[in-house]
Amino acid sequence: MPGGYMWHARTAETTAGGASGELSGLVRPQQRAKAHWYLPFALTADVGGVALPTALVLGLNEQPYAATCAAVAAGAWLAVRALRRRYAARELGESRGSLPVLHDWLILIGVLAVLRAAADLHHPPLLCLLALLPAPVLTLLCRKVTWHHLVAARREAQVVTRVLVLGEPAAAGEVAEHLSGRTDHPYVVVGVVAVGEGQVRTGAPVAARLAKAAPREVDGDAREVLDAARQLRADVVLVAPGTRMTGPRLRRLAWGLHDSGTELALAPGLVECAVKRIETVSAAGMALLRVAPPVRNGVQQVLKSVTDRAGAALGLLLLSPLFFGIGAAVRLTSPGPVFYRQVRIGQGREPFMMWKFRTMFTDADARKAELTQSNEHDGLMFKMRRDPRVTRVGRLLRRTSMDELPQLINVLCGAMSLVGPRPPLPEEVARYDDVELRRLSVRPGMTGLWQISGRSDLSWDETVELDLHYVDNWSFTSDVDVMARTFRAVVDGRGAY
Repeated sequence: MPGGYMWHARTAETTAGGASGELSGLVRPQQRAKAHWYLPFALTADVGGVALPTALVLGLNEQPYAATCAAVAAGAWLAVRALRRRYAARELGESRGSLPVLHDWLILIGVLAVLRAAADLHHPPLLCLLALLPAPVLTLLCRKVTWHHLVAARREAQVVTRVLVLGEPAAAGEVAEHLSGRTDHPYVVVGVVAVGEGQVRTGAPVAARLAKAAPREVDGDAREVLDAARQLRADVVLVAPGTRMTGPRLRRLAWGLHDSGTELALAPGLVECAVKRIETVSAAGMALLRVAPPVRNGVQQVLKSVTDRAGAALGLLLLSPLFFGIGAAVRLTSPGPVFYRQVRIGQGREPFMMWKFRTMFTDADARKAELTQSNEHDGLMFKMRRDPRVTRVGRLLRRTSMDELPQLINVLCGAMSLVGPRPPLPEEVARYDDVELRRLSVRPGMTGLWQISGRSDLSWDETVELDLHYVDNWSFTSDVDVMARTFRAVVDGRGAY
């Protein structure tokens, strides 16, 4: 998760000039749309990733209709991607993880299998699968290129959606600060319309104020909001939750905005709730949001448990030579045991003994108190980039995360999972509040959102937010995605110390 920017750093360049007071002296944006090359680049990558390997593999193996099969496969891939709206303007360049591409690829295989049977072709299935393997890889590489370009553009306040937040001062300020504190989305707050008096705690300018009570005129609110939206050239009016914006008042506001062609969005107040858990339903003419409960049991949990145990057993078997090599390096370079065992707190606040390769000198725990003032972390965890207690081999093990491999033993025993929140220390848990305790609703993991998002470089609040997002929105497919992204995070080594 990219680090955030304060409002003035990210949105000052995107706010329209020409207004008086707080709104004066601001600069117009240089660019509002995504680069024109995104679509042809994506189409070329998708066509080339299917047509060329298919023609090459089938041709070299002297299979009939190689060129025709390549053209049909490329057309089917484009059709699948287009029907799933991967080429829509809102999707191009955006990062959605690897799972959507994998889903598209599995659909492609199913479609081509049906076409193969219908045409009575007899190409070897494994050969066909081999020809299709480059397709998702090239598509993911294409998305990576466009995503990095898009992130760079948004750092310069380009390719953004300009948002005018409307609501009571406290709620509007909270929504504005939440959006401005992150850069992994296109929304940029260009102003606030406050409902009622009070200070708006955000750097965004207050473009207008509405009365606490709804005006008698049908278009009373809409007229003022539209004036502010036109002045700031806002693309969306985002309504923050609050008691003063009643249903009838919101309805009249929607009429005025929609009649003028201005988009309206509602913030229900849910934070870090995955879209897949939200469903829109209707009852007695009211639009309702149904929020599905987190997955805690069922087939997905069985799959997770089986994957954990099988993966840990296979990992211990395959990595046993590496274990011996690391153990010898630890033992020969510093006095003390090979493994380090430490009490951690697991699911339901149950303590367990966590295993790691020893990366510190044997007196590390005794020296922790004297280094308290040197803690570089802002939360309950203790972290130092240049911790003098870490051995030379230990630095390498931490840099590559190989010191955590013995935790496969904990996974095999059921105390940990391959993916989950970071396992905390007892003294950390003793200082948790009710929100932080929710991290212990699931088993801790060897890897998780915290590891692929920066590890020790994250603030305490960011760490807790990521863990809570995992706890509330877990699914088996999200675990697969995290494990796939962990390899890159380990190679990168960012935040590992």
